[in-house]
Amino acid sequence: MDYSLFTRVLAEFLGTAILLILGNGSVAAVSLKGSKEFRAGWIIIVIGYACGVMFPCLMFGGVSGAHINPAMTLAQAINGMFPWNEVLPYIAAQLLGALVGQLIVILCYWPYYKQTDDSDAVFGTFSTNDAAGNMFNYFVNEFVGTMILVLCALCSLSLPWGKENLAAGAITVGFVCGALVAALGGPTGPALNPARDLMPRLLHQVLPMPHKGSSHWKEAWVPVVAPICGATVGVALFALFV
Repeated sequence: MDYSLFTRVLAEFLGTAILLILGNGSVAAVSLKGSKEFRAGWIIIVIGYACGVMFPCLMFGGVSGAHINPAMTLAQAINGMFPWNEVLPYIAAQLLGALVGQLIVILCYWPYYKQTDDSDAVFGTFSTNDAAGNMFNYFVNEFVGTMILVLCALCSLSLPWGKENLAAGAITVGFVCGALVAALGGPTGPALNPARDLMPRLLHQVLPMPHKGSSHWKEAWVPVVAPICGATVGVALFALFV
């Protein structure tokens, strides 16, 4: 079935908002004092992000392709797999969805933000940074992670087996995302998605958050540029081998 651009853009908005609510909501749950999941462990975050990608793919994969990531949209356009005239509407919807999703996380956890005096813990519920302060490591981590994620997503949702069974493809993508958060989460987070990192960082900067500390703008370009580069290579590999 062919859907209108408005419907597909709405799907991208909703899908990205869900990603942020489930993903960054999980980070907030284990990072903020007073939460019933406080210090419950990284596995909660892994599950949150796995579901945050899986559910939008299940809900909207057949509508918009469930990019829910500007890097995926740009990479497909660069490789001739997505129309350039739809890139801006898709990315605008993804950015706005990330903004709304993060606002919902803040509203849900506001009492616990006020209890948390660790500025690094507060920032971690918004965006990413490299644990060692190494920009090269940050770039490599985001590049490799996004490349794997995009290649897997295209193989899972675009090959015949994934098209015929959207649920199987979406579940596969969700598991891969969770595995990447588990495997590459130690160094940087990771972001793997410019919208998921940039829009929450903007909110962290402008909102009067208690104990919020620095928004780390000197390194903010990395989780924007590295995922776009990694996604472009991931799409190119898919086109080359598939």
